[in-house]
Amino acid sequence: MSRSTLHDLVDRIPDEELRAAQRVLEYLSLNPAFRAAWAALPDDEPLTDSDAAAIARAREEIRTRKVISHEEILREFGLK
Repeated sequence: MSRSTLHDLVDRIPDEELRAAQRVLEYLSLNPAFRAAWAALPDDEPLTDSDAAAIARAREEIRTRKVISHEEILREFGLK
């Protein structure tokens, strides 16, 4: 990825999304915590049986649509 490629991408962003793009780019360029998180080594801890069970439950809830979408939560609280 080059700066030229990024410039081309920025040129294709719709005008109504430019403020959001600016916030993201400012965050990426200024936030040391974000930069540190991206530079961190991958988690190398083994997956426990408890972790695997929680992941399986979450996947099953998604598969059976037992989860509530972000949109539904916003509607529930009158935010959308």
